[in-house]
Amino acid sequence: MFALCCTIWGSTFLFIGIGNDTLAPVWAAALRLALAAVLLAALALLLRRPWPRGAERRAAVWFGLVDFGVSLPLLNWGQREVPSGLAAVLFATIPLTTALFARAFGLERLRRAQVLASLVAVAGVALLSSGGAGLAASPWALAAVLGSAVTAALAGVVLKRAPHSDPLAMNAIAHAVGLPVCVAASAALGERWTAPAGSGLTSVLYLATVGSIGAFVAFAVLIRHWTASRTAYITVIVPVIAMGLGAAVRGEGLPPRVLAGAAVVIGAVAWGIAGEGRAGSGPTRRPG
Repeated sequence: MFALCCTIWGSTFLFIGIGNDTLAPVWAAALRLALAAVLLAALALLLRRPWPRGAERRAAVWFGLVDFGVSLPLLNWGQREVPSGLAAVLFATIPLTTALFARAFGLERLRRAQVLASLVAVAGVALLSSGGAGLAASPWALAAVLGSAVTAALAGVVLKRAPHSDPLAMNAIAHAVGLPVCVAASAALGERWTAPAGSGLTSVLYLATVGSIGAFVAFAVLIRHWTASRTAYITVIVPVIAMGLGAAVRGEGLPPRVLAGAAVVIGAVAWGIAGEGRAGSGPTRRPG
């Protein structure tokens, strides 16, 4: 299950890039959300799962707005230029950013290892950005992907306000809430709305089924058998898989300075997670 989670989440960045080859990026995100929302709702109804109410429903709505209404379109838009492996590295900072947001909201105590690891990760991100001259990515594209990672971390903290929601029903609501936001953003950007075909259709189908449902089921099984701190190492493995797939499938090469920055970020995340594991940790945040 651990290997399956790492492989699926490592591959989602690749399939976002593949989808961007033939579809407008935010429009592609909207198509993914629409299909995933229908499938998740159908599964929740078929399995007779309880739907969130009250505070849990409000948390699901806010989670959908932040994660699928802001984070996902930012990621899709940024990955027009940012290689999939580099995008995954930026997303590896989520456990550290989540710890900072959790402290800001008064939900968790911030530990020294997390603070130091966050500072090292920031230095790694700065090194990545300084190596951008060797990439075809603009500063705006890099900022969009980093902003996507930050807002995904914020969404994870928002979700902690509804820890007992049924995952299928909650995600069905969240996907449905993010959908109109993506559609509105796509319209505002003047994107061309085309029906997916070929590689674009493959991307949407893979992300909506394997990415949005398959990985979640595997993660739900894994978290029952492993501690949260141990499962958090998924975020360290995912960038390695994403970079390997990007290089093998799309020929994405990263300059040495970018690779050095990636190593610093991944090392900082591993250090922060190890420190959290020694001190005892709460629920981890899935990569997205």
